[in-house]
Amino acid sequence: MTVNRGRQPERIEPGPGQESVWDYPRPPRLERSERRIRVEHLGRVVADTTSAWRVLETSQPPAFYLPPADVDMTLLRLAVAHTFCEWKGQASYWDLHVEATVVPQAAWSYPAPTPDFVAIRYHLAFYPQKVDACFVDDQRVNGNDGNFYGGWITAEVVGPFKGAPGTLGW
Repeated sequence: MTVNRGRQPERIEPGPGQESVWDYPRPPRLERSERRIRVEHLGRVVADTTSAWRVLETSQPPAFYLPPADVDMTLLRLAVAHTFCEWKGQASYWDLHVEATVVPQAAWSYPAPTPDFVAIRYHLAFYPQKVDACFVDDQRVNGNDGNFYGGWITAEVVGPFKGAPGTLGW
């Protein structure tokens, strides 16, 4: 892949069974996922569900939003941080507490999302780069480069992906 400053990079052609993040829409699309989504940290299962939502947005790997009933909420504490998404609204962040370890802003949620994203109200999305392991079915995922985007990179998703230094303007 060649990245030209100030210009969008070239899309990687997906192979069989793959999706390109450059085919995802803008504004983002929300879709149901019945795949098993799991988050682990320090030997604890933080979340485990087959009732997630996927948010698909141009240039970003999918973010998975998990229902709070399938998240061990005793491990999470609401943080003071907030950000704003032009599509989903104001995000709240959650610190993960496992034993004596605190992972600041390991997850985020939308307590009052925009009407198009009301289905993910209170659902939690986790940054794979901040926890020990995240899985889609039994496939361990990689997180985005950088610390802003929380997309889940699997073998089924090709980029290039937004998130690394110099990509925020894509």
